[in-house]
Amino acid sequence: MVLLSLVASHHSLDLTVLERLQSDVHAVGRELVAATNAVTGAVVLATCNRFELYLDVDDTVHTPRARHAVAQAVASRSGYSVDDVAEQLHPLVGADASEHLFAVAAGLDSMVVGEREIAGQVRRALTTARRDGTTTSTLEALFQAASRASRAVEKSTGLGSTGRSVVGVALDLAARTLPQADGEVDWSAVRCVLVGTGSYAGASLAALKARGVRDVRVFSPSGRAAPFASARGVRALPAGADLLAEVARTDLVVACSGAAGAVLGVEALAAVRRGSPQPLTVVDLALRHDVDPDVRTLPGVALVTLQSVAEHAPAEHAALGHAREVVLKAAEDFEADRRVREWDPAVLAERTRVLGGLEAALDALPPSDRDETRARSLRRRTRSLLHGPTVAARAAARVGDAAGYARALAELAAIEVPDVAPTPP
Repeated sequence: MVLLSLVASHHSLDLTVLERLQSDVHAVGRELVAATNAVTGAVVLATCNRFELYLDVDDTVHTPRARHAVAQAVASRSGYSVDDVAEQLHPLVGADASEHLFAVAAGLDSMVVGEREIAGQVRRALTTARRDGTTTSTLEALFQAASRASRAVEKSTGLGSTGRSVVGVALDLAARTLPQADGEVDWSAVRCVLVGTGSYAGASLAALKARGVRDVRVFSPSGRAAPFASARGVRALPAGADLLAEVARTDLVVACSGAAGAVLGVEALAAVRRGSPQPLTVVDLALRHDVDPDVRTLPGVALVTLQSVAEHAPAEHAALGHAREVVLKAAEDFEADRRVREWDPAVLAERTRVLGGLEAALDALPPSDRDETRARSLRRRTRSLLHGPTVAARAAARVGDAAGYARALAELAAIEVPDVAPTPP
């Protein structure tokens, strides 16, 4: 078994490229597991600024085949060539893949360092893989360890405790153009339309409420506004509502629906705003652009996008050094535990040979020769003989010492099943 990760993110690709790579994203994992026996499991992590696949590959020699299968599956949906996809997805293997995921889950690889949305997205990626039947015990252990690492980073460093997030930075940028009094935004007076009902919409609404926004109306291109708004104590715009008419009476639009096509076009917005003195700030957090980027050219309209967040988000934090140490230690521990699990069957087989053989020999004794006190003594001595090389084998596995592991395994193999025959009087 080998862990293979294929990574594309905001660090190396334009967000429009990421958008195309993510077409029909979750079908990719199902297709890979079904199409090739080289890939035994797959978890897909797709967010507004990254597209990553974590694969459980049956053997190191099959990683090229797994990478090609991924490139084919993504190319067939994105419109890119197989070669282009292969070039855009950076491979990480083994410990490098686990360390990367742990850093991602802790928010250390985000546009906004320390942001917290990603931790939930990592958990949901595993949940989706479970639902699709594409996870494995190795991937389960990996993603659960990543979530523990994320919590450890937040607890020990405070990263994320102040609500650092893509949404938070976007609202900070939006505050520059919202109506102000005495140099500050009165968030309680801000009229807002929230477009979308997904996880980012939930995070956006929580951030808006935390700042004191009271007037939030939810619009859903897919018609899911009512249950979303009802569950969160805000108002929903009715299905079929005129979004442009609402925007005309709004200070702030936060759009994060990811709908197919822009829900706010430049020409329609220009028509409804013609002659309006009311400034409008639009925050577009959708990877596929809920808002036509050209709306920024309209008089009185300010646009904040994911690209704006990437350009303005702080890159460093006083706690980052310690956070990276926490992540590195967590990744090292995971790899050590993984090696023990992977190498342990041979150890268990030797222990079963000896202990199972002892029990079988004791069971085969005629009733007249059975002595429970002597049997307990034999079990105790046998376990004592097995203990030293067992501990040595597992310790060698933890640090990847193949030679030390082989020596300990050979020592186990040399232990014979004790003679249970009673000593003649």
